[in-house]
Amino acid sequence: MALHIRITNSGDEPIYAQIQRQIKEQILCGELQEKTALPSIRKLAKELQISVITTKKAYEELEREGYIETYPGKGSYVSAQNPELLKEKQLKIIEDQLTTVVRQSKAFQMSLPELTEMLALIYEEE
Repeated sequence: MALHIRITNSGDEPIYAQIQRQIKEQILCGELQEKTALPSIRKLAKELQISVITTKKAYEELEREGYIETYPGKGSYVSAQNPELLKEKQLKIIEDQLTTVVRQSKAFQMSLPELTEMLALIYEEE
C-alpha cells in the first residue's frame, strides 16, 4: 500500500507533522479506508529518505489522535472512525480553511456579498 506523501523543506512545518497531516487528510477524505495497513515505520522512513525517529513520531501522534492503531509485530492500521466524529473532523478542517479565507478577504476589504458570490461561483465550477 503506497501512501501519497510529499515532504517539503520550505516552510515551518516539521517533517513529522507533514507526514501526520497528510495521512490524516487521506483518512478523512476516504483515500485510506478503515483497517488499511500502513507501511512499516522503517519502510516509510526509507521511502521518504528520512529518519526512523521522525516517522515513528508521526505514527505515534496519529495513534494518540485515534486515526491509526498499532499492533506489536503486526504493524499499523487505519482505525475505525465513528461516522459522526469523522464528519465533525471534516467540518473542522473546512471551518479552519474558511476562517483563513474570511480573514484574508477582510484584510483586502472584500465585502461578505462579494465573498459569498465568489464562493458560489467556485462551488458551481467544481
